[in-house]
Amino acid sequence: MPPLDEWPPSGLGADDILDGVSTLFESLGRALVCVNRSFQVVHASKGLDRIMGPGAAKAIIGLPIESILGTELFGVEGSLRRALLAGDRREGWGATLQIEGFQPHLVSISTAPVLHGDSEVCDPRVAYVIVARPSKEDHQSGSAAPTVFSGLVARSASMLRIFGLIEHLAESDATVLITGESGTGKELVARAIHVYSPRSKGPFVAVNSGAIPQDLLESELFGHVRGAFTGAVRDRVGRFELASGGTIFLDEMGDIPVHLQVKLLRVLQERTFERVGESESRTSGARVIAATNKDLRQAILDDSFREDLYYRLRVVPIEVPPLRKRREDIEPLARSLLARVGARHDRSVRLSPDAMRALLRYSWPGNVRELENALEYAVAVSRTQTIHPQDLPLEVSGAEPLPVTITRPFRPSPEPEPRPASSVEGSIDTDPEYKRIRSALEAHQWRRTEAAEALGMSRTTLWRKMREHGLLK
Repeated sequence: MPPLDEWPPSGLGADDILDGVSTLFESLGRALVCVNRSFQVVHASKGLDRIMGPGAAKAIIGLPIESILGTELFGVEGSLRRALLAGDRREGWGATLQIEGFQPHLVSISTAPVLHGDSEVCDPRVAYVIVARPSKEDHQSGSAAPTVFSGLVARSASMLRIFGLIEHLAESDATVLITGESGTGKELVARAIHVYSPRSKGPFVAVNSGAIPQDLLESELFGHVRGAFTGAVRDRVGRFELASGGTIFLDEMGDIPVHLQVKLLRVLQERTFERVGESESRTSGARVIAATNKDLRQAILDDSFREDLYYRLRVVPIEVPPLRKRREDIEPLARSLLARVGARHDRSVRLSPDAMRALLRYSWPGNVRELENALEYAVAVSRTQTIHPQDLPLEVSGAEPLPVTITRPFRPSPEPEPRPASSVEGSIDTDPEYKRIRSALEAHQWRRTEAAEALGMSRTTLWRKMREHGLLK
C-alpha cells in the first residue's frame, strides 16, 4: 500500500472513490456512513438524503457518530462502539437517526470495521462503516438484534409496534393516552412522541399529578393570580402556559380529582382555561399526552373519573406491556441499563451468564424501573468487573436470606394488644408483597419516596400498603 501522502492512487480523489462505493449501496436502498478511529463521520452517501431529506449527508460530516445514532449504541460504553473496537461486526440493529434540523427516523443499521490490508483504493481515514436503511418493515416482526428508539430499548414485537405507531404520529397533534403498569417507561414513550412530533422544538413539560397535593394541583396546572388564595403573593404561570408550543405530559392521570377533570375537559375541547382567581380566558397552545397505571374504565364505573374526559384523552391509545410479557426485551434492556449505571460509577461491568439467567427468570413486578434499581444495587456491591447472581438483590437471584434472630428486651404485659390480620408476623409467613415492601423500605432507610420509586408505585400507594401490612412507624 502506498504511503498516506501518496493516497489516493492513479489521480483519483478520495471522495470520488467513496462516492463510487456509496452508489453501489444506494442501488440497494442503503445509505453508507464512514467514520474514523475517533468515531467522527468522514463520509456519508446521498442515500442518507433519501431517508432524512436533502442536505442530511452533508450536515453530519465531522460530527461524532454518537450525536447522530445515540450514546446507547455509540457512546463510550455503547454496544456497537465496543463491538467495533473489538473487531466485530453487528447486523440489523435498530436505531433512531437524529440530525439537527431534520425529522428523526427509525433505521436498521449494520456496522463493521474496515480491513484495509494491501488495498490501494481504501481511504485510510475510514476505520468503520455503518450501513443504514429505513426499518419500517421491521416493526411487524421482532428481529434478533435490539432496537434503540429515542431512549427506549426493545426487541419484542409488541414494543416495535409501538415504535412504528410513534413514527406514524410524526405529523399528528392528536391527544395520546398511555397506559401500563408503573415502571414500564410511559414517560419515555411520551418523550419519544414529542421528539417525533412537529412540536419537537418546543418544551416538554412533565407533571406528576400524584406527587402534587390536590389543593395545589390546579394552581400548578393553570397558574394563579396574586391574592387568589393565602400565600399567593404574586402571579404564577401554570404548566399549560409553560408548555405552549410544545407538549404537556400529565402523568398519574387517574389521581386527578373530579373537580379538576372538568377544567381539563374544557382545555381539551375548547383549548381555553383560566388561572386560579382570574376570569380572563387564556388559550392553551400545548399538546396533551396523558398516562396512568390505573384502570380508568373501572374508575368510570366507580364515579371517580369522567367518561367524557376519558374519551377525550383516548384519541390515540398506547398500552405499554409489562416486562414479564416481553421477556425478550430483558437482555438488551439489562445490558443498556448496566452500561448506563456503570458509567455513573465510572466502571465497566458486564453480566455473567448465570446473572443474566436470573434476570430472565424473575417476574419484575416493578418493571424496567425495578430492573435498573437491581443493576444499580449489583454494581454497588460487586467488587469485580463481572456481575454474578450473588451480587443481585435476593428476590431477583432467588437466594434465600440467612435467618435473622431479633432479640428484644423483656417487657411483661398482662394483656397483650391484639394484632391486626395483616400483622408483621403473619405477613412474613404468608404475604410476599409484605417482604418486597419491607425490603425496599429497609434498603432505603425507610425513606418512602425512594422506596416507592424502587417499587414502581406512587408514594400514596406505598403509604396505603404500609398501613395494610402494619408497617407504619
